[in-house]
Amino acid sequence: MTALEGTGAAGGTGHNNQLRRNSLGVAAIVFFVISAAAPLTAVAGGVPIGFLLGNGAGMPLSFIIVMAMLLIFAVGYLAMARYVKNAGAFYSFAAQAFGGVAGGSAALVALLSYNAMLVGVMGLLGAATAGFFAPLGLDLPWWVWSLVGIAATGFLGYRHVEVSARVLTLLVLAEFAVVLIIDLAIVFTGGDSGLNMRPFTSEQFFTGAPAIGLLFCFACSLGFEATTIYSEEAREPERTIPRAAYLSILIIGIFYAFTSWCMVMGSGVDKLLPEVGALKDPTTYLFNLADRYVGHGISTVMGLLFISSLFACVQAFHNSIARYFYVAGRERLLPASLGVTHQRFHSPYVGSIVQTVISLLVVGYFAVAGLDPVLNLFAWLTNLATLGILVLMCATSMAVIAYFSKAKTGNSILVTLVFPVLAVISYAVVIYQIVVNFGMLAGTDGTLAWLLPSLIVVAGIVGVVLALRLKSKDITRYKNMGREAVV
Repeated sequence: MTALEGTGAAGGTGHNNQLRRNSLGVAAIVFFVISAAAPLTAVAGGVPIGFLLGNGAGMPLSFIIVMAMLLIFAVGYLAMARYVKNAGAFYSFAAQAFGGVAGGSAALVALLSYNAMLVGVMGLLGAATAGFFAPLGLDLPWWVWSLVGIAATGFLGYRHVEVSARVLTLLVLAEFAVVLIIDLAIVFTGGDSGLNMRPFTSEQFFTGAPAIGLLFCFACSLGFEATTIYSEEAREPERTIPRAAYLSILIIGIFYAFTSWCMVMGSGVDKLLPEVGALKDPTTYLFNLADRYVGHGISTVMGLLFISSLFACVQAFHNSIARYFYVAGRERLLPASLGVTHQRFHSPYVGSIVQTVISLLVVGYFAVAGLDPVLNLFAWLTNLATLGILVLMCATSMAVIAYFSKAKTGNSILVTLVFPVLAVISYAVVIYQIVVNFGMLAGTDGTLAWLLPSLIVVAGIVGVVLALRLKSKDITRYKNMGREAVV
């Protein structure tokens, strides 16, 4: 056993303490990524609000632009992934490019961001489930349903990764099916006033607040970066990971652009904002379109699938978090007890348990404090998570530039420098826009408007402290942070 491998769960259990090798193909990883993007949740919840606060009918073009930005980022990211195969993803890239201190900082920012995203969505899951079942006579508080979701997520995260993959595949296919039914119904009927391509023009893109529109599109599209988290479990990772990443970006981007265009056509370009703005709850807009173009029966199906979409999202993020905990424990950035896998399932079960406990504590706090699961728990934490993940993506593009400036691999300068530089510039602009508009995006003001984003800085500092502590205790492990795990 090398310095990069952990020990047994209780001082040596006899198994090899590795994630389950050769267990995931391209399709499984793609569904993990798309689950994190939560297609139905995004188009039902994020897109209508993006219409109102962003650039209205220009959102379809915004999705195309964001897809292009993600593809530019992916070029350097995936090139480096061929040389750095580690379930720590952002953490391992930063550690290999800039050293252990940067790696420690990235690890803690990633853990904060992914946990914030999961717990935030868990609030919306509880509220949506409570709202769905209350009229049917099962009137329970939102937090009860959130606790049920936490338990189910923890159970699946504890077991084989293939179990999660099968569940998420079924849920995601159902999401796509119901949204595409609505899309095609709008297209075949010609929409409200005929089909046109006005939403893809610069005139519509620059209507209202295009920067805010782009931010909502980014929030809907995040998740593809998780492909490298499964590099230790993928079959033929050199081919599987890039294929899964590019497929995920293209599927998500094209689906969102097409669906948002169909939604605009459903009302008409000129009627869109008045119609969405007149709704008491903008997230009912897609349901209204479904009733108008398909029929009332589909709304009930959509209600159930909206809940399953949220569950698929939290399951995908739970899997990512468990692996981050596992890698940080395996490499002793965090306690070694986290860096172990289950003797039978080869899952990062301790990390899964820790994430489950975190969810219970945060949801419990919001419930006891009487805070709203959507306006507070969901809005605050998911916007914090989006900002944190974008910071990591920007830092990762910097890491790509630094890594290839030292490692002469024969890759094109477009791959190792030009595209990563473009990614750094574009993500820096987006990050600035989020920080400046954070209060509006998260629905808060005053102290929380700057306190929540500052948590990312705090997490980064904690990561630096943990890395320096590791350096003082075990310089060999410190130098090996982010290296490929030995098979």
